[in-house]
Amino acid sequence: VQLQASGGGLVQAGDSLRLSCAASGRTFSSYIMGWFRQAPGKEREFVATISRGGSSPYYADSVKGRFTISRDNAKNTVYLQMNSLKPEDAAVYYCAATRLIGLVTASTDYALWGQGTQVTVSS
Repeated sequence: VQLQASGGGLVQAGDSLRLSCAASGRTFSSYIMGWFRQAPGKEREFVATISRGGSSPYYADSVKGRFTISRDNAKNTVYLQMNSLKPEDAAVYYCAATRLIGLVTASTDYALWGQGTQVTVSS
């Protein structure tokens, strides 16, 4: 599986963006999917993850209530809907995939990564 993230851009605080991550291959539904982000000078941090069937999303506290992760296995795509964006949400956002089971939030547990998409939020 190869991952291609898109949808980033420059927005104002309070605006919304939807990121997409398209996966190649026929095994997308066998992967737990996650979104991570990395701001300049900071470590990569967990944002959200979703189970193989899409029924169990989990979020970092910093985005809970504002971001929504979803997936469409028929389209081999995972999404991150980001609402009420704040300047501190600005980062490069990465999608990632893992075949581990359970709740997976550590970046080191994700084997496959997309190339990242830049999100910039102006105040």
